[in-house]
Amino acid sequence: MTMQCSTRQSDDVTILDLKGRLSLGEEVAFGPGSGLILSETVRELAKKGRKNVLLNLAGVTYVDSSGVGQLVGALTSAGRQGVSLKLLGPTKPVLELLKMNKLDTVFHISEDGATAVASFTGAAAAEG
Repeated sequence: MTMQCSTRQSDDVTILDLKGRLSLGEEVAFGPGSGLILSETVRELAKKGRKNVLLNLAGVTYVDSSGVGQLVGALTSAGRQGVSLKLLGPTKPVLELLKMNKLDTVFHISEDGATAVASFTGAAAAEG
């Protein structure tokens, strides 16, 4: 399954719903030579004034080292652009990978969409 990405708004939070495999070998995966690079997406959102971004990982079935690199790159890009970037609902294997790489201490991860959206209130200024 190729990576699919759809965008929606909830209050002042832009939610990127990701579905599929977050890996280098996928047709529309985030990575060199692909059609969509996550850090560039974050930069484009920042240019549009969207400073609260939530990556919904509930539909992500697999992440390889390239995918982990894209997540970290997106977080770095977000910080440079003054964007608050958080993760929502990673599947068990993805969450285990994040924990194994100690990225659960770097990313704010929520299991519930409403809680994740609410977490941006007042947090963007503190994290930016």
